Amino acid sequence: MIHMLLADDQNMLRGAMATMLDLEADFHVSSQAANGEEVLQAMRTQQFDLVILDIEMPIYNGLEVVKLMRQQDRTEKVLMLTTFSTAAYVKEAMKWKVEGYLLKDTPSDQLALAVRDIVYNGRTVISPEITYQFVQGANNPLTEREKEILHLAEKGYSTKQIATELFLSPGTVRNYFSELLDKLGAQNRSQAVYLAKEKAYI
Repeated sequence: MIHMLLADDQNMLRGAMATMLDLEADFHVSSQAANGEEVLQAMRTQQFDLVILDIEMPIYNGLEVVKLMRQQDRTEKVLMLTTFSTAAYVKEAMKWKVEGYLLKDTPSDQLALAVRDIVYNGRTVISPEITYQFVQGANNPLTEREKEILHLAEKGYSTKQIATELFLSPGTVRNYFSELLDKLGAQNRSQAVYLAKEKAYI
């Protein structure tokens, strides 16, 4: 049985993911946390096989939690789940010996396989989308999901319409746009589309 701690500040998403993981016969979500401080509190009294962390959390983010875990010689393996595949995040995660780095929209069957691969086989698992970015270097910093969002924005879709089309929450779409504006140096979504097309990213 793989005992795990699941941390994500989005309550509905965390609850749904915990339910999905608990459906696996050899998985048990022993504890849940909504922020980095709750993760560290849980670890004072419990030991886990795997800690699944969202990067963007209040108080202590996922990377800060991993850093503190390693400094305290915690033996738990860590799987990062994130909306963003920003290279800087991945490099920092790898620096602290994170065993897995997957995007939040990874299908449930692939997530289950990744958990088993990390815990049972001791392998490092990284989303193919993230690996592709590193192989391609800085030629195109956009993920496939970001490209999809920009294509829909170009067609005039609203945040709500994009969320419906891609089966995401409006909040997640807004997070994607925030990341896109930062990546492209754009002031708004229209400029983001323009710059992405100008640079042949989409």
